[in-house]
Amino acid sequence: MWLDCPALASAARPGQFVMVDCGAECLLLRPFSIHRVNEDGQIALFFVVLEDGKGTQWLSRRKAGDSVRLLGTLGNGFTINIDANNLLLVAGGNGIAPLYFLADDALKRGYSVRILYGTADTKRCPLPPEVELVSATEDGSAGYKGRITDLIPEHIGWADQVFACGPLPMYRAMAAKRRKLLKDKPTQISLEMRLGCGVGVCYGCTIKTKVGLKQVCQDGPVFDLDAVVWGEFGC
Repeated sequence: MWLDCPALASAARPGQFVMVDCGAECLLLRPFSIHRVNEDGQIALFFVVLEDGKGTQWLSRRKAGDSVRLLGTLGNGFTINIDANNLLLVAGGNGIAPLYFLADDALKRGYSVRILYGTADTKRCPLPPEVELVSATEDGSAGYKGRITDLIPEHIGWADQVFACGPLPMYRAMAAKRRKLLKDKPTQISLEMRLGCGVGVCYGCTIKTKVGLKQVCQDGPVFDLDAVVWGEFGC
């Protein structure tokens, strides 16, 4: 879904998000990663319409010319290290949403980008043509049959830095097998979780890190993989 919002688009950075007012049926605003930004002052949201999802159902019924209220931009995004050149992006399912923005921005800035993109089947988001894509599907219908994390060791030697977004089990696997999968490469992850307010008031998104309690909406959603205390991550 493309939305006209020039001020927001000019301020957006890869990894940030917006809170969306999804109509009267939804008491709370819904968080959505900023998926893409274009030169016409538009941002794109990428999402799956869930059968029991009031927010995504409401958004899916919007038509050209309708107004959608947004709060943003919010959160801290991805940071590319000064000595990095080759960026390995690992996307699990809908985790491609913020990584597209990162890939597009990094390519424009002259970085080499490779995306490991794992989905259940061939239904997936198209990517920038300049990006090097490595696919995995759980049903074997495209690329490697299995989990996308299985492919990380084949590409980690090429990478200077790793960025990931996906479901919690993917992060747990990456953290548990850190040495085997990621070696010593710096790795940033974008946490996907329910946010109550998006601005640090409700404390509903508080997580435990090795440097104390942090709020996903204010201190994240991007964190260093090694900073999160995964054994006590209960969202």
